[in-house]
Amino acid sequence: MKTKQLLRGRPGEQETEEPDMTNHLNQSGDAGIAIDELKKGIKKYLAESFGTFWLVLGGCGSAVLAAGAPNVGIGWLGVSLAFGLTVLTMAYAIGHISGCHLNPAVSIGLWASGRFPANQLPPYIVAQLIGALMAGVVLFLIANEKIGFDPANFAVNGYGLHSPGGYSLFAALVTEIVMTMMFLLVILGATDTRAPKAMAPLAIGLCLTLIHLVSIPVTNTSVNPARSTGVALFASADAIRQLWLFWVAPILGALLGAAIHRYIGSPKARAKSIP
Repeated sequence: MKTKQLLRGRPGEQETEEPDMTNHLNQSGDAGIAIDELKKGIKKYLAESFGTFWLVLGGCGSAVLAAGAPNVGIGWLGVSLAFGLTVLTMAYAIGHISGCHLNPAVSIGLWASGRFPANQLPPYIVAQLIGALMAGVVLFLIANEKIGFDPANFAVNGYGLHSPGGYSLFAALVTEIVMTMMFLLVILGATDTRAPKAMAPLAIGLCLTLIHLVSIPVTNTSVNPARSTGVALFASADAIRQLWLFWVAPILGALLGAAIHRYIGSPKARAKSIP
């Protein structure tokens, strides 16, 4: 209710009203809420950037720096495990802050499943790309100091002549769609309210490890447009020309996985929103 207080002066002077402070207080409160929301958003975006940075540095770094190292090379098994470990560790580190998407396809899939607001997609994707690119910079600075380093072997994704196993465009397309679809199904299922608590990071990390074990020979495994972009820009022109596939296929797979989960999931059981 609007409050008033009449101020009286000397006889014959007109009465005046005290200025109403209600609107001013409301505006100050709204501004404070807006600032708090902005700070919260910035923390989420920073978390996504650092998380994606770690995924690309740890996963792609293991492929570039350690996979073929003499005597101690970790091989495809080690690279697969490295990617899974980056997601596992970051899920515990920043999952409570940003949801630990680390992947534009995952963010889009969560939006399609009704667990993530559309207005958060652009800043999340930008943050993920920034983190991936920063990891690409760091990794390139290290790898480029090795004698005989070839940017074409910079953990890039590819098909045809640039597929590790010589697989075609069609094989790469099917692989990336199906693997990302399964990744989203595991993410959505593991984070369901009916799933065992605190086990989601383990399930998701192991799923990504398995995905790499299966698909490294086909495309060098993407299922993540940010991961592909972060290294492609520092590799050969062919990697950049083929980059489109590793945006289109993972996004299609994520949308398909979200659609399947919405169909097979119980409508009465509400899953957790991420974040």
